[in-house]
Amino acid sequence: MAAAANTQPPHPPKLAQLLKRDPYLAPFETDFQRRYSVFYNHLKNIEENEGGLDKFSKSYKTFGVNQFSDGGIYCKEWAPGADAVFLAGDFNDWNPLSHPYTKLEFGKWELFIPPEQDGSSPVPHGSKLKVVIRTQSGDLLYRISPWARYVVRDEDKVNYDWVHWNPPQSYIHKHPSPKRLKSLKIYESHVGIASPEGKVASYKNFTYNVLPRIKDLGYNCVQLMAIMEHAYYASFGYQVTSFFAASSRYGTPDDLKEMIDIAHSMGITVLLDVVHSHASKNCEDGLNNFDGTDSCFFHSGPKGTHQLWDSRLFDYANWEVLRFLLSNLRMWIEDYRFDGFRFDGVTSMLYHHHGIGTGFSGDYHEYFGLHVDEDALCYLMLANHMIKFLHPECITIAEDVSGMPALCRPVEEGGGGFDYRLAMAIPDKWIQIIKELKDEDWNMGNIVHTLTNRRYEEKYIAYAESHDQALVGDKTLAFRLMDAEMYTNMSVLSPLTGVIDRGIQLHKMIRLITHALGGESYLNFMGNEFGHPEWLDFPRIGNNESYHYARRQFNLTEDHLLRYRFLNAFDRDMNKFEERFGWLASPPGFVSEKHEANKVITFERAGLIFIFNFHPYQSYVDYRVGIETPGKYKILLDSDAAEYGGHQRLDHSTEYFSEEYPHNYRPNSLMVYIPSRVAIVLQNMDIPK
Repeated sequence: MAAAANTQPPHPPKLAQLLKRDPYLAPFETDFQRRYSVFYNHLKNIEENEGGLDKFSKSYKTFGVNQFSDGGIYCKEWAPGADAVFLAGDFNDWNPLSHPYTKLEFGKWELFIPPEQDGSSPVPHGSKLKVVIRTQSGDLLYRISPWARYVVRDEDKVNYDWVHWNPPQSYIHKHPSPKRLKSLKIYESHVGIASPEGKVASYKNFTYNVLPRIKDLGYNCVQLMAIMEHAYYASFGYQVTSFFAASSRYGTPDDLKEMIDIAHSMGITVLLDVVHSHASKNCEDGLNNFDGTDSCFFHSGPKGTHQLWDSRLFDYANWEVLRFLLSNLRMWIEDYRFDGFRFDGVTSMLYHHHGIGTGFSGDYHEYFGLHVDEDALCYLMLANHMIKFLHPECITIAEDVSGMPALCRPVEEGGGGFDYRLAMAIPDKWIQIIKELKDEDWNMGNIVHTLTNRRYEEKYIAYAESHDQALVGDKTLAFRLMDAEMYTNMSVLSPLTGVIDRGIQLHKMIRLITHALGGESYLNFMGNEFGHPEWLDFPRIGNNESYHYARRQFNLTEDHLLRYRFLNAFDRDMNKFEERFGWLASPPGFVSEKHEANKVITFERAGLIFIFNFHPYQSYVDYRVGIETPGKYKILLDSDAAEYGGHQRLDHSTEYFSEEYPHNYRPNSLMVYIPSRVAIVLQNMDIPK
C-alpha cells in the first residue's frame, strides 16, 4: 500500500464515455473520481488482505457453523464487543460455558468441535443452537448467529430458534439457469399469499400451482419478496432478522431450492428481493445488539437507526459488514441459484438523509456532495462488481426514487453498476391522474413525458403498479377505477355498468401503454394483472390476526361468469406479443402524436404501431396516423376484442394501407378507425417476422 500512496488516485477507466454521454455531469467529475477511488481501494485491500474478492465473498462457508468433511464442526463469529463467546445447544444439553470460542484478531472468534468417534457430527442436523455472548459487564446473551442458515418459530413462542441445517442429502439442482434475458417481464411475487386460502402458503404450493400460471401469462421472470427470514410477517419481508436463512414459514431450504429449479426448467429467471438497506431491531433473533453493543454491524447512536422504519442501519465502511453483505449475495446465488437481485431501499442507502422529508427535482446538485453516503454507494459498486465478475449472467435492479445519475452505468464509468432501475414515477402518475382528474382532463403530454422521461442508456423497469399500491391504506388501479362495484357487478350475468366498463377498458390501456412505452422491462405484482379485488393486509393486531386479505384469489380468473378473466387474457396476450416482437429490448418508442383535445397517443416501437384513444366517449373515423415504414398493416392486438371484455367495434380483417403522405413528422401515414377508450396495435404485414 505504501507504493500506491505515491501514485495518482485511481480514475474510472471509462469516465470520459459517461461525461460525453451527459456533459451536464462534467462539473461533478471529481465526485465520480472520489467514489471510484473508494471502491478501488476497498477492492485492492480485499485482494491484499483476504486473498481476493472470490475468497472474501465465500465467507459464508467459514463463518457461522459449518461441517467439515470428516464430520467435525467449525464455528466462527465476529463479535468485537464481546468479552467471551460460547456455543450452546441440544448437543451439549445447553451448557452455556462448556464450548468456548478462541479469540482471534479484529474481533473474530473461532471454535472447532471434533467429530464423534464414529465419524458423525457432534452437532446433529435439526438440533437447536445459540451463540452465547458474555458482555464486558459479565452478562450472558443468547443469540442466533448472524450467519444462521435456518431458523424456525414454534407456535407457542414469540422468538425464532436457530436450527442447524445440514441434511444428509441436500437438494441437487437438475436444471441450468436460463440465459440472460433481453426483455424482462417480471412477476413480483410473495410466496406466503400465493393462494386463495386464508393461510401462509408454501414453497410447494408456489412451485406446483403458481409457477405454471406465471409461465402461461407470458412472464419470464419472477421476483420473490419476503424470502430472507423476518420475524414479523406483516413487515412484508422488509424487517429482516436472519439474512442467510430462507423463511421457514413457507417450508424448508430444500423446498425453496426445488422451487427455483422448477422455475428454471420452465425458462423462468428468478430474482431475490434483497434487503441490505436496513435490518430489524430484534435482538434475540436478529442482528441488533449481537455482541452486547449497539454497534457491531451498525452505526452506533442515532446514525444507526432509521427514523421512519424503526430499524438498524448498516455501517458500510466496516470491513466485516462488507464481508457479511457480499457473502450474503454470493450465498443466495450459489446455494439457491437465484439469478440476481432487486435491491430494496437504495434511496435510503445513497443519502445520509435517507430520503426522509426530501424531494428530488432532478437538479444534479442533489446527487453529489456531503449528503451522499459514499460508503453505501461504494458497497453497491462492490456488490455489482462482484456479481458481474463471478456471475456475469446475473441481473441487478435498483429501487431508487431519487434518480441518481449513472446508477445503472458500469462501475468502470464511475457508475453504480446496476442493470436496471425501477421507473417509480410511473405508478405515482397513474394514481394522481385517476385520483385527481376527470377523464376529459387527462393530459396526454404529461402521460407521455412520465413514460419516456428516463436517462439515456440506463435501463428502466416500467410498471403501472406494484405491491406498494396493493397494500392496505392504498388502492390498486382496478380498485381505484371500479371500487365498490367490484363486489356486485363483475359477473357477466349482471349488467355492464358504466363504472365497470370504464374500469376494464382503462385498466387494459394503462397497462399496455406502460408496457410498450415506459421502459426496457416490465413488472406486475401478482394478481394485479386481472384486477384483483380489495387490498393486501397481513395478519396483525389491528385486524384480529386475519388472513382474509393476505391471499390472492387466482380462482376468480377461472370462473367464466366473472369479468376478471378478460383482464387476465389481455395481460397474457400482451406479454406473448412482446415475446414475439421484443419491444422492451428495442430502442425507445417514437411518439408521433399526443393530442390533447382528441385524447389520442400514437407511437412506433419494434416495427409496430401503437394507437391509444383515451377519450371517454369520442370515437374517430379515418383518423390519420403518421408512420415511418410504408406497407400493409393489420390489427395485432385490440383491447376492444370480445375476449378482453371489449365492445367488438373493430373488424380484424381490415387491412390498413399506408400513403406517402407525411404526417406528424413521419414520412408516411395511414387512416384508422379508433373507438373511444380503445388501444390497438398494428403490425406491418409486408415485413416478415
